[in-house]
Amino acid sequence: MDIQENQENNWKLEEPDDSSQPLPSKADVRPSFRYAGFWMRFWAYLLDLVVVGSLNRLLVKPVFRLLDIPLVDFNFFAPISIVTAIVYYLYFVLMTKFFGQTLGKMVFGLKVINLKNTRLTWGTVLFREWIGRFISSAIIVGYLISAFLPKKQGLHDLFADTTVVHSEYPG
Repeated sequence: MDIQENQENNWKLEEPDDSSQPLPSKADVRPSFRYAGFWMRFWAYLLDLVVVGSLNRLLVKPVFRLLDIPLVDFNFFAPISIVTAIVYYLYFVLMTKFFGQTLGKMVFGLKVINLKNTRLTWGTVLFREWIGRFISSAIIVGYLISAFLPKKQGLHDLFADTTVVHSEYPG
């Protein structure tokens, strides 16, 4: 039966014959993404900094005041510096691992994907968000290069083999 007509819905269903070409394998199909550029990522990052700053002001600072731990100390290894850094990195690592995006990326419709078309692993996320961000922030150009690369990758993305795309695409 080549063509079948459904009287109720008035549509035609055509079944493929056996001589049709085989479907491409999953390895042959390359998804096309709309990569997120520098400015979209920049605004998402600024929003994330507001979120992290709010978490520190709402959770960390009241606990420090309650325990009478000084909030102002210009030492790099001061307790407030260490705890706020932990909150910063935990926010980015946990949000990226469990959601593939931070709150800033969610608002701007962005998502972190692995270029190998696999799920983000703990190793990838830790490397991207912890080590890669540390290197990118030490070398400011690490963020700026995303404006010029074809896949809009920052230095931390290049190290982790990831990129940021607009989230209407699966990843």
